[in-house]
Amino acid sequence: MIDEKDTAPAANDGKYEFQLHYSGREVPCTVVKEQNKVSICIEDKINAEITVQPDGAWVQTGGNDLPDSAVDYIKKRILG
Repeated sequence: MIDEKDTAPAANDGKYEFQLHYSGREVPCTVVKEQNKVSICIEDKINAEITVQPDGAWVQTGGNDLPDSAVDYIKKRILG
């Protein structure tokens, strides 16, 4: 038997673009959320990967280290 992965769109999936206060200035931020993966690009220079845990927590799993405050802000922008 083949296990089927859940490929249905998860809540809030999509591409988001907004301004983010980072390193003392406002910079463009692009976020793409697909299922439990979140890709973040800040000012076309800083990239990070976030994995959404089953309990809803966001854990950075790759890319440039982001401060917790930036991850929290992005999470609030995406999830409301």
